[in-house]
Amino acid sequence: MVGSDAMRRAAVALSVAVLAALAAGCADSDSGTTAASVSATTTTAGVVSTPAAHSRSSVPNAAGTNAPPECGPGGIEIAARSLAPGMNHRGVQLTFTLADNTPPCVLSGYPGVDTTEGGPVLHAERTPRGYMGGLPQGNDTPPTVTVLPGRPVKAMVEGSAMNPSGEDCPTYTGLAVTAPNSTDTRTVHTTINTCALQVHPVTG
Repeated sequence: MVGSDAMRRAAVALSVAVLAALAAGCADSDSGTTAASVSATTTTAGVVSTPAAHSRSSVPNAAGTNAPPECGPGGIEIAARSLAPGMNHRGVQLTFTLADNTPPCVLSGYPGVDTTEGGPVLHAERTPRGYMGGLPQGNDTPPTVTVLPGRPVKAMVEGSAMNPSGEDCPTYTGLAVTAPNSTDTRTVHTTINTCALQVHPVTG
């Protein structure tokens, strides 16, 4: 009987030891799983945050998003002034200013220009540059210019005071001017004596 009791106690002790070892192994396994999960979560969070940062940096800036529209009818006031003559050259500077309560807008290209009072109607020929102004040499592409409050843009009109025969040309006292890409024509009062007209693109 004593031997049997000793054997039972030994068996119970062995069972307890085995259970304790198994419990310890499970605990270690759980700890490893938890650590791996935390690591995976951290890694995943890092991956997610990186594209989010890239997407923010690729959003267009305010200048690109809120670019001014083209100037529409009634949005531009046109004025003109005669320039000092040079040799046989005559010139008029056109200015394009924002009308009251008009937000900034853009112009690009050539104004339409025709003579009014003073002689036969002349239609200005579009040329990139001339004696009194225009685009820089080597660049024939008209710029896109923004008309801002208090900052008008300009374009040059030129002519010759004498015809090829050496005769004086008529003196005109007005020009009919249409802003680029518009049908809004205004008559401006200015003086130019010429037999032919050229007009250059609007510039800042």
